[in-house]
Amino acid sequence: MYQEFTESRYNFEECTKCTVCTAFCPVLQANPRYPGPKQAGPDGERLRLRDPNFFDESLKYCLNCKRCEVWCPSEVKVADLIQSARLKYDSSPIKLRDRILASTDFMGKLARPVAPVVNVVTGLPLAKSAMDAMLKIDRHRTFPQYSASSFEFWLKRRHKEQALFDEQVAYFHGCYVNYNYPQLGKDLVKVLNALGIGVQLLDGEKCCGIALISNRLTKEATRNARHNVAVLEKAVEKGLKVVTTSSTCTLTMREEYPSLLGVDNASVRESIIMATRFIYEKLEHGATLPFRSDFHKRVAYHTPCHMQRLGWGIFTEKLLRMIPGLELVVLDSACCGIGGTYGFKKENYKTSQSVGEALFEQIRSVNPEVVACDCETCKWQIEMSTGYTVQNPISILAEALSTE
Repeated sequence: MYQEFTESRYNFEECTKCTVCTAFCPVLQANPRYPGPKQAGPDGERLRLRDPNFFDESLKYCLNCKRCEVWCPSEVKVADLIQSARLKYDSSPIKLRDRILASTDFMGKLARPVAPVVNVVTGLPLAKSAMDAMLKIDRHRTFPQYSASSFEFWLKRRHKEQALFDEQVAYFHGCYVNYNYPQLGKDLVKVLNALGIGVQLLDGEKCCGIALISNRLTKEATRNARHNVAVLEKAVEKGLKVVTTSSTCTLTMREEYPSLLGVDNASVRESIIMATRFIYEKLEHGATLPFRSDFHKRVAYHTPCHMQRLGWGIFTEKLLRMIPGLELVVLDSACCGIGGTYGFKKENYKTSQSVGEALFEQIRSVNPEVVACDCETCKWQIEMSTGYTVQNPISILAEALSTE
């Protein structure tokens, strides 16, 4: 049964051992303890199907950036093979740290009422040292700030005015927008309203589950996935598109629900779309936006790894080029190294920073006013490691609109 599932989902038997995935793996170049995607993925799977004892714990060093899948000429789902093996064969106890890092909804709800205090405490050197010693969360890592009010609360108060628009979309905002940075959600509402489109909340969305998957909390991730598919189905049945602003949430819901969790999302998959692509296609078909005449900004665009896996970075790039007064520099393809919760862990921190160094150097050499990126964890990594401000392309677009 497992062999049949693996072959149909991951296509590992099509691996020709060309080692292209190995050449493009950012972790292998930074961490010699990682065997590389070919050995950890297709080669290892052939052995693991014969005997689970062939599982190698070094698979935990995989970032799940999916660059191996982007470059594989045979379209083998190499990263999914590796993550699936970790979920199926790794029987080591799950650490308290990993449960905390993976519980984004729970931690967001816990932190929001006392957000100012949490933000101050997590920035204190003493608190960082304590977390380093007790939880093995590296003391050098900067934590994202929490918001004292949620995006859901803000949009619920505007439900009636949003319902007045003839065209409607549902918005999967994710944990980051709801608990850390509601402004991104507000920016999306501003842009879509300018296009004559109202924005609805989904009926009780949960975390997409990527952090749960990465930390082997399979049952919790599967529960979230099934819940979200049911919630998305309600929106799709109403004829709504589901727009997103996180490349990782999007990839998880579209690709990893069926491939890693075995959750059927066929009824909703094609209705889940990044907001940048959705808006670009609207403008391409004749819609217009009221751009400011005095807007000027030099922007460097970093395409997140998961956006590359989706193949949708081109839509963000073209959308940014539509903004009058915006000077765009598209950065060379490179991984930032954070890998979600991966870069917070003490054992991965040096690898995470080493992987991202080529990107950090590019940004310094370009010296933009702001870096554009569709991924919130890339934002945290780049801002911490370079000092440059990172904005979601939707926020840059909203800033370029006239308020008259």
